[in-house]
Amino acid sequence: MNRARPVAAALLAVTGLALVTACGSNPYATSGAVQPVALGVQQQQPASTVPAGAGRTQLVSSTVEGLGTVLADAEGHTLYRYAKDSAKPPKATCAGACAETWPPLVSDAPVLAAGVDAQLIGEVTRPDGQRQVTVGGRPVYRYAKDTGRGIALGQNVSADWAAITPAGEKAVAGRDSGGASATEPSEPVGPAEPKTIGTTDVGGLGPVLTDQAGDTLYLFTKDGKDSGTSTCDGACAKTWPPVRVDGRITVAESVDTGLIGRIRRSDGTMQVTVGGWPVYSYSKDDAPGEANGHGVGNTWYAVEPSGCKVDPARRPEARQAVATSSSSGGY
Repeated sequence: MNRARPVAAALLAVTGLALVTACGSNPYATSGAVQPVALGVQQQQPASTVPAGAGRTQLVSSTVEGLGTVLADAEGHTLYRYAKDSAKPPKATCAGACAETWPPLVSDAPVLAAGVDAQLIGEVTRPDGQRQVTVGGRPVYRYAKDTGRGIALGQNVSADWAAITPAGEKAVAGRDSGGASATEPSEPVGPAEPKTIGTTDVGGLGPVLTDQAGDTLYLFTKDGKDSGTSTCDGACAKTWPPVRVDGRITVAESVDTGLIGRIRRSDGTMQVTVGGWPVYSYSKDDAPGEANGHGVGNTWYAVEPSGCKVDPARRPEARQAVATSSSSGGY
């Protein structure tokens, strides 16, 4: 099998992979106990009560060269997410001819999961009535041209498709199995999806920064301005998802482009910074214009277009945030 190694992410744009192959790891031998997750219900069972799982849908973590850790099905086929779908609320838009090229991962029984947080697994009802597996709210798919275990030919076939990680995020091209940057070039396939930073006027706070979905962006004072690092990982990053970027960043006219930057996180992905602060969204903001995270833990604050934190004394008029001190920093 030929292996193509991708280039590292460029400063303003990232190209996809022409071909990505596995490193030969066996996810079923190394991922530990398998836990079933009933679709629509967050539950866990001890490993001793889990059946063999024959014929049941499985989600496992797998290592793919050039991408690092991604999700795969029971046969080891790489799983993908579609940018035109939505996670809040979950919605699957790939149907008809699209679903022939990108078959949805469907299941009518509890899903067996290994190396995946059970609370991230759910379901969405497709237009044809089938129940499609979701991870982090994102419907997951296979790629019809992936012919074997660990192949990821679907990575960046277009800007809309990318392999999905166990956290439900887009897999980032440019890393080998150990997370280091690859140095051998690959043939460009297409541009990476741009990240857009805009502004929204939130009642009680004034204009704040938002992402392309209109969700409020936040800074974490424990990161430190111009520190070049993010201190929000693990459980923190699930509550406060980092604004990741693997391509161009576009900004609204009201935002100074000189304030926009990026840093590399500990997992190798790139995160947007504004005014020297890494920026995040908040999992408890359910709709554009909400800012429930402002003041949480006295460490999390919405971000002004100037790159500064919004005055801590202000509170959003809708769904007023509860600001409580916490040794965990509000997560």
